Amino acid sequence: MSVPKRMNDSVHWFMNDLSSRIIAQTGIPNDRFHLGKLIFQSLKDDPEFLLQIDGSTGESETNGSVLKRSIQCAIALTNLGLKREDIIVIMAPNHIHLTIPFYASLYIGVGTSAVDRTLGPIELKECFEVSRPKVIFCQNEKVTDVQLALDKLDHNAHIITFDNGDYLLNYEEFLRKYGDDTSVDHFRPSDFDPEKTTALLIATSGTTGLPKSATVTHKNIAITNPYLWIKESQFPSPTRMVLICSPMQWMTAIINFVLSPIIRYTRLQSTESITPEHAAYIIDKYKPTFTIMSPTLMTTLLKNGLAKNCDMSCFELIYLAGSAVSRELLEDVKQVMPHTEVRNIFGMTELSSIAFMQDNGPIESCGKPLGCFQYRLVSLETKKDIIEPNISGELWVNGPGIFKEYYNNPQATLETFAEDRWFKTGDMFYRDEHYNYYYVERIKLLLKYRNHQISPLELETVIRQHPAVQDVAVAGIPDAECGDLPVACVVIRTGHTVTAQEIKDLVKDNLTDTKQLRGGVIFLNEIPMTANTKIHRRKLKELVLTMDKE
Repeated sequence: MSVPKRMNDSVHWFMNDLSSRIIAQTGIPNDRFHLGKLIFQSLKDDPEFLLQIDGSTGESETNGSVLKRSIQCAIALTNLGLKREDIIVIMAPNHIHLTIPFYASLYIGVGTSAVDRTLGPIELKECFEVSRPKVIFCQNEKVTDVQLALDKLDHNAHIITFDNGDYLLNYEEFLRKYGDDTSVDHFRPSDFDPEKTTALLIATSGTTGLPKSATVTHKNIAITNPYLWIKESQFPSPTRMVLICSPMQWMTAIINFVLSPIIRYTRLQSTESITPEHAAYIIDKYKPTFTIMSPTLMTTLLKNGLAKNCDMSCFELIYLAGSAVSRELLEDVKQVMPHTEVRNIFGMTELSSIAFMQDNGPIESCGKPLGCFQYRLVSLETKKDIIEPNISGELWVNGPGIFKEYYNNPQATLETFAEDRWFKTGDMFYRDEHYNYYYVERIKLLLKYRNHQISPLELETVIRQHPAVQDVAVAGIPDAECGDLPVACVVIRTGHTVTAQEIKDLVKDNLTDTKQLRGGVIFLNEIPMTANTKIHRRKLKELVLTMDKE
């Protein structure tokens, strides 16, 4: 008989032991939150441990190798003239070189802005205008776009390519020119205040508006990230290997890039994008035991039969995160992986990690509150706190894990915080009488038909019940008289058929008159996605405004 796992303090005992050893060496109490020193010491503790594998190329690397290379990079960045609170940009696939400048920047108090490598010159200009980076690490194929963006800003930055370039410094040349191998053995991470020092700038555009960069400090991450493992009791190495499904600009990847050397588990990442087919291939080959995956990617793996073909029973634990997780999906996963623990997780960039943890409550809940945060549910109408269970309100959160600010954007920072630095998440939740929290909808995504609020998520959940529907996303088209008219964008499952009228009838049979698909139905080959496999809501909006609807 297996005993259900419950939230406990084991991960905090482990982190306290690690940070106490560091403080004993430095005599600086705040070093318990210094990510550079935590990673540096962890890499030293077990130099032979296999830290990372590139599932596309088969390359791998130990802690010892990563430690040496990251120290060399830190020395080179320092000799290049970078100082505390300067910013570097990293935009590259998840190859084994990706985290080397990231760890190096954490050692010396330089912030890292991880940027989507698919962006073009105009979008890169917007990013660089905010961060004003001193160094940009990228692939040679992106150099032209990067240079065009910098030229438009009249901003100079050192461009360093991870691979061989035609005329710019590549990574090895950068180390030879600015590095100093004789100093590696004597290197120590810099002293600085981790509560104030930027660790990361993370792009977060929300649902609408221009992109913003959330400033996340060392202390933010050091406090919140260990809660990812709050239900485990075996440390180090609560799991053997994590599959990283997201690019570096997303928190779901950053959490594992930070924690893998500290908690000590192997990262399985890939130079190739994690398509469903590539995911199935590397899962079958390497047998990872843990992953954070989007509901959309999981749905595709299940409905295309890829999950069965690659035997996903190797997973001990799967977090589904990034968008709403339906009860039906959770039950489907359990059918294919009956011995895998699957958790519905809600997190945000601005929280620098997850917000709740499942503690053997209802599977569709996001879980119970964590000790690093305080929580409020606030009525959208009255702006007063909701005390009673089962009533929806906006989730407000407070605590030392909340991000510092939107970088160089005081207006956006002011708008997102209430009095006493309560962070207004923009997400609707309710809780039950046992303090299990349930996600309802992103406030800005709510549609309004004749003053009746409509949740796209509710419509999507109903439509997904049809056996011919592989995926669906709902958006609205504006109507001068009625407000918003819901439109269902549907992807049909291979080998099946369904008509627009059947989709409309399904909604009619299950939901009230105000929630009907008055905008129609659009059939797509695929739902537009962001790089993190979330629904790309702005592109979806463009489609429903321009395409013919049935």
